[in-house]
Amino acid sequence: MTTADLKRAVDLTAAVMAKIGPDRLDSTTPCASWQVRDIINHVVGGTYFFTEIVQTGAPPSGGADLPDFAAGDFKAAYAEGSAQMIEAFSAEGAMDKMMDLGFMKLPGSAAINIATTDTFTHAWDLARSLGDSTDLEPDLAAKLLENAKVAIPESFRGEDGKSAFGAIVDVPESAPAADQLAGFLGRRV
Repeated sequence: MTTADLKRAVDLTAAVMAKIGPDRLDSTTPCASWQVRDIINHVVGGTYFFTEIVQTGAPPSGGADLPDFAAGDFKAAYAEGSAQMIEAFSAEGAMDKMMDLGFMKLPGSAAINIATTDTFTHAWDLARSLGDSTDLEPDLAAKLLENAKVAIPESFRGEDGKSAFGAIVDVPESAPAADQLAGFLGRRV
């Protein structure tokens, strides 16, 4: 992944988030234990999380004590946080720098893959929740799916809320690449 790929995922997510009003925050999503507000908080918080990891090499010391971005101007917070994240990943040496994500240490070149996949997949979750098309950025989705198939071991799969990913959901090969990625990551498609 590159910062250009990350920016595409960020721009996609911003476009989907632009359609979300306060009346949709409690809507269900393909993430069984998360509502729209939870995904917004995760995605916005993730921009600041990755920025700090890229800048310092370690996760934020505050842990899970993030503000409730969904209760405020989450679109502005996302724009600010994602700009900082892209700038951090764009810094000289960022791709080679070792980073502690809290669950493993990886070079920046692997961390940007995680950030891009997470951002893109949650755009899919939000689009699905809104009833919008999930045929999102087909070439980027195919690239992310290819990387995910190599990077995600079976040991990362399990019960919702207890594991990073659910069991693979079968999706027809004729489905859009974004739907195939979502199914591979355990989403109800």
